[in-house]
Amino acid sequence: MTQLVDVTNMCRWIDHHGVEKLIAGILGYIEEDFARWEKFDKIPRVASHTPIGVIELMPTSDSIEYGFKYVNGHPSNPARGFQTVTAFGVLADVDNGYPTFEAEMTLLTALRTAATSAMAAKVLARKDSQVMAMIGAGSQSEFQALGFRAALGIERVRIFDIDPNAMEKFRRNIEPLGIEVYLADSVDDAVEGADIITTCTADKAQNTILDYSLVRPGVHINGVGGDCPGKTELDPRILDDATVFVEFPPQTRIEGEIQQRPEDFPVTELWEVLTGAAPGRTDDQQVTVFDSVGFAISDFSALRCARDATAGTALEGLDLRARVEAGSVGEKFAEALGFVPLTTTRVIKVPAGALPPSGGGR
Repeated sequence: MTQLVDVTNMCRWIDHHGVEKLIAGILGYIEEDFARWEKFDKIPRVASHTPIGVIELMPTSDSIEYGFKYVNGHPSNPARGFQTVTAFGVLADVDNGYPTFEAEMTLLTALRTAATSAMAAKVLARKDSQVMAMIGAGSQSEFQALGFRAALGIERVRIFDIDPNAMEKFRRNIEPLGIEVYLADSVDDAVEGADIITTCTADKAQNTILDYSLVRPGVHINGVGGDCPGKTELDPRILDDATVFVEFPPQTRIEGEIQQRPEDFPVTELWEVLTGAAPGRTDDQQVTVFDSVGFAISDFSALRCARDATAGTALEGLDLRARVEAGSVGEKFAEALGFVPLTTTRVIKVPAGALPPSGGGR
């Protein structure tokens, strides 16, 4: 039986538990998998780039389960009536090759991106951090704000975007949840007094969103938007004076902020910090940068979390084995090919009251 969580049921799952609780849950799964990092097969994602976007395949395996995510990124899509990102993912049993779990990952990716950023900040940001500056007010900014509150207790966000409507939407969605929101007039204004700076813009270009002059000692920079070749957000001088942490160096050197630096530019892998193999923040004056591009193991973790959390609830069963009428010619043909034929379609019924009515995942 292959379990499926579609878009509707993903929204129900998020509505039922809340974004912060789910980010915290996914964060725990990512920590577990990063702790066994060396057991995974790892390659940079396979990407197909065009001038207006990218389509990517992100595979990994721990030798017991195989997982992949299909995802696109097209910044101009909203103007054309489409989502910027759409994604789905699969887990499969390595022993027999059968898919065991399939899920929409547009929303799940948003959750796991925030969870990964928050996980990194737990070990890289100063322990007394209270204020986060957010540069970029797209959908991911809201997940980042909630994720950082869930993991670090951050309740003050200073946000700037070149689109005032996007900033107002952020305030409208986040302020009622108890987070103090300040709408800044500029990047300079946003980073004033911030302990953590998150950059998450969508423009597919080499930009300097955060200038070197705006970075003060002790700040942690969560660089989210520089995530494909030719797309960066940080003044490269920031990287030279900071300690830079990454997920998977071969991929980050292609897609991350460090694509602006030589191949031998020194970085520390985040899994090493989480396992104690390498230091994270060493003092309160150190500037740390998490050069986040998103890696397949985090998606693997998010899929595991979604599968475990939703098992037996709003899941529709997909059976990928041969299905024929008992006693028919088709049954004999299927057996000749080595299939174990089935004669029924199994669907897991949702128990009454197991989940709230369908609604927006917001």
